[in-house]
Amino acid sequence: MNTQLLNKNKMTMKRTLIFVFLTAFLFNYQSIFAQKKEFIVVLDAGHGGKDPGKVGHNHAKEKDIALKIVLQVGEILEREKNIKVVYTRKTDVFVELTERGRIANKADADLFVSIHCNAHNSQAAGAETWVLGTHVNRQNFEVAKAENSVIFLEDNYEVKYKGFNPNSPDSVIGLTLMQEEYLDQSIQLASIIQDGFTNNLKRIDRGVKQAGFVVLHQTYMPSVLIETGFLTNAEESSYLNSDIGQDKFSKSISSDILKYIQQLSLNTVVGNNIAKNENNPVSKTNTPIANNTSNIFSKIIFKVQIASGANKIETKSYNFKGLKNIERVKVDGSYKYYLGSTSDYSEIKEMHILAKSKGYTTAFIVAFENGKKIPIEDVIKKS
Repeated sequence: MNTQLLNKNKMTMKRTLIFVFLTAFLFNYQSIFAQKKEFIVVLDAGHGGKDPGKVGHNHAKEKDIALKIVLQVGEILEREKNIKVVYTRKTDVFVELTERGRIANKADADLFVSIHCNAHNSQAAGAETWVLGTHVNRQNFEVAKAENSVIFLEDNYEVKYKGFNPNSPDSVIGLTLMQEEYLDQSIQLASIIQDGFTNNLKRIDRGVKQAGFVVLHQTYMPSVLIETGFLTNAEESSYLNSDIGQDKFSKSISSDILKYIQQLSLNTVVGNNIAKNENNPVSKTNTPIANNTSNIFSKIIFKVQIASGANKIETKSYNFKGLKNIERVKVDGSYKYYLGSTSDYSEIKEMHILAKSKGYTTAFIVAFENGKKIPIEDVIKKS
């Protein structure tokens, strides 16, 4: 009897220890998971140290203006709870282009924003935002060439960049576009930033553009390069070199980064809203509401965008890790690849999970109405 009681006590203790262990494990796992929830933004102040960048009126230097704006943007973003800011430089030091990308990749960043100032042999003015791409016309090439030429100041640049020549258009076109996977997110952010410059700061709109920037090529996340304005334009140089100008640019950029982050969460919000409509018994028994919701989403088609880029790829399953029913659409000289096509959001969520499980970690859900792509936030309004 005592032996049975002893065995019973041992079993009880064993179960208790297992329970404590599992509880501790789950608690730690949830804590780690919660920590990974923070959104990491890498801010890159162009040039620095022995590389002044462009020098404009009243000896205004690009490296100084870019750093001041970056530090102010970072200060604003750091006030947000779930955002971590990493800087490629916080002082007047020279940082190689490869090192800037390495910092972002090592941080496992969600976003890379590089800030610069422009220059021209005329009185050109205005702000523009760039993403990496092969759209190389003469004007775009000259901008990329000016920013890429900093590699000549680096030691052993011939070895580091494997024969890359900033002065050669063919060399720029020949960049391995690892960034293509993130092109749409980069364009999304660039468009938000450019809209802020135009509508809020009232700067001349020079648009969102694509070119072969080495600093963007080095990063493995959505990335943009901002040309805030022209230091060779007397009025614009004075504005960029002033406390007021830098304050306004930093507030605009930080606000638009936050807007971009907010938009990224809209897929989840839409999914929750639709799931509530589908699973809410009150809505199903309430004929007017149920019919209205059904009519709204029957007109909307959801797809999972898994890739985009300049290369035209046959939509065979072996080209897409076994995924079938891939659709290829040509948009503005590049190709987008979609998985699925349904008005059932639950179904598209499953396809989204499937795409990620196949390695398409940056896949995201998009919505179309009457054949036209619409912002996810519009779907929220309709729901």
